[in-house]
Amino acid sequence: VAAQKCRKRKLNAILNLEEDVCNLQTQKESLKKEHSQCSKSIDQIKQKLNNLYHDIFSRLRDDQGRPVNPRQYVIHCSSNGSVFIIPKHLAKSEQKHDNRKEQKQK
Repeated sequence: VAAQKCRKRKLNAILNLEEDVCNLQTQKESLKKEHSQCSKSIDQIKQKLNNLYHDIFSRLRDDQGRPVNPRQYVIHCSSNGSVFIIPKHLAKSEQKHDNRKEQKQK
């Protein structure tokens, strides 16, 4: 009787594990689909942002009315919602400064 109960517990454990494996496989497939959808959304947003970036720079002019070179300037958005066009070398130094602040806060 003890051996029979032991075999029954073992069989139940195996069945539960098989059910868990099946559930995890279903969850894995669901997560793969979600990941794929998120990747597509990110790609679409990147494309829209790139289009916006090019549109903005195509309309910008310097003091003499010449187009602003997107290789020399970047669009910078501040935390209060203001948007600035700043030289790339300033953006890089500001980014380094922000990274140092974040590291000190950690």
